[in-house]
Amino acid sequence: MRTERDSNMVTINDTTLRDGEQTAGVAFTAEEKIRIAHALVTAGVSELEVGVPVMGEEECESINAIAEQQLQAGLMVWGRMHEADMSAISRCKVDWVNLSIPVSDIHISKKLEKDRDWVLRTVRRFVREATGMGYYVCVGGEDSSRADIDFVRRVAETAQDCGALRFRFADTLGILDPFTTFERIDLLRKTTDLQIEIHAHDDFGLATANSLAAVRAGATHVNTTVNGLGERAGNAPLEEVVMSLRHLHGVETGVDMYFCHDLSNMVAKASGQGVSANKSIVGSAVFTHEAGIHVDGLLKNPLNYQPFDPAEIGMAHRMVLGKHSGASAVIRAYADIGIVLSKGEAQRILSRVREFSYRTKHSPEQDDLHQIYFETVACSASHS
Repeated sequence: MRTERDSNMVTINDTTLRDGEQTAGVAFTAEEKIRIAHALVTAGVSELEVGVPVMGEEECESINAIAEQQLQAGLMVWGRMHEADMSAISRCKVDWVNLSIPVSDIHISKKLEKDRDWVLRTVRRFVREATGMGYYVCVGGEDSSRADIDFVRRVAETAQDCGALRFRFADTLGILDPFTTFERIDLLRKTTDLQIEIHAHDDFGLATANSLAAVRAGATHVNTTVNGLGERAGNAPLEEVVMSLRHLHGVETGVDMYFCHDLSNMVAKASGQGVSANKSIVGSAVFTHEAGIHVDGLLKNPLNYQPFDPAEIGMAHRMVLGKHSGASAVIRAYADIGIVLSKGEAQRILSRVREFSYRTKHSPEQDDLHQIYFETVACSASHS
């Protein structure tokens, strides 16, 4: 019988320190990995995938340095179903191992030059070996999204029979859409009692949507990375998955997103991968408003134009003046710097603000506002 789970709870398995680091050009130092691990756990992430032991002794030392922190989180490493990987994994003091194996016919035949029976035999051998070493085992189905779903189900059944606790359904090339994701995970859920983990890539910009669909279909775990780091277009972003599950589906992950902004900045600095200003959830412009109708609505009631309170993720609204501003925004902006305007004065200043925005291609700062006020209102008053 499948163990009943709370349908309103999903576990985040964050792979920033493994798949996130596989972003081209990214290499975290051991100290950076430890800091990021601490920050993730402080935020409430309960599982971390922290490295690839077969990469060498330095990687194993980094993994064990994280383990020595005795964090309140399950630690997982990634490996192939290969003797060299198993030997390296055996030197790591972690709880979980994700044993990856291709499950699509194109990978099985063209990459491995093997067949499906070989895959099933290999799963039996290495799952038993890993459980015998004392690890909890997740079997990672590489390229699951291009595989025959009936064969994926056979792999999952075989893994469960041999002692695995979880199956990772990997959309390795990021080719799924939410509808297909739901169908595949739903079929898998009806087949196995295993925990099911969705590993979504963002090649078509659907990693978060596919992760949500997988949860709706019965997935118990979601792989994420901070800021959506990862190979090619990256993985499902932690911040998007957690906030979408909470606010769109009423599903909790145990992650406190108040720490989200600092965590995002930490990973951006360590990875050298900047965050776009309009990146959902964590971008610097996400809670910045210029359009007059939006600013007027926000001033009347924030619920008019916010999907959630930015304070939830440690941020705040910022209202700037520009081409699309209205008089209400001008009055508010000047009130913030201690200048009270009449509606007529605000309208005159608004024309100057729009001209400034056209000319400079940015919003006026405090010094600019003082100068505009002096030239438009104060100077005019002195000549009247």
